[in-house]
Amino acid sequence: MKVLSAEFVLSAKEPAHYPPAVLPEIAFAGRSNVGKSSLINTLVKRKGLARTSNTPGRTQEINFFTVNNRFAFIDLPGYGYAKVPEAIRKQWGPMIETYLRERQTLRLVVLILDIRRDPSDEDHQLIGWLQFYRLRFLIVLTKIDKVSRNQLAERKRRIGEDLALSPAMPLISFSAKTGEGKDILWREIIKATVLEPGL
Repeated sequence: MKVLSAEFVLSAKEPAHYPPAVLPEIAFAGRSNVGKSSLINTLVKRKGLARTSNTPGRTQEINFFTVNNRFAFIDLPGYGYAKVPEAIRKQWGPMIETYLRERQTLRLVVLILDIRRDPSDEDHQLIGWLQFYRLRFLIVLTKIDKVSRNQLAERKRRIGEDLALSPAMPLISFSAKTGEGKDILWREIIKATVLEPGL
């Protein structure tokens, strides 16, 4: 995928502040510190588009970006980081669920997991939401450059079993450092933007 433009639009917490629902949207979700911003930046080849930070939980709003004026990337707040104030953590679940439930132009949710970590309760909850609202989603395992090939195969197997995924649900391996998995993920994104929402 040749990215000619990638631009930040706005940040919002409520539907009233979302930009107009015009372009098909791809949402990126996952726990804090799984490499979500790095993944987005790698896809669009822009180092600073999505803000990366050594402080997990920094993204506390829904961030909207346009790519090639053809579709939008949505960076959902990372969840599950204990050091974020309790009042803020309690907002994240409803904020994310409201977006998933109400955004008519949402075409795909990319759920990001760190290959080295077992899925959390929040990961399971998000998958439950996606299935309940009958939204298309796929799972990307990041930071694969930090494990060996044997560990990668074993971790994919364990995560697949933990999530009780259908054999038809692929686990895409991804590294922001090497770019591995980028082309596969782009193919899935392009496929989703030309299909109707739903399973």
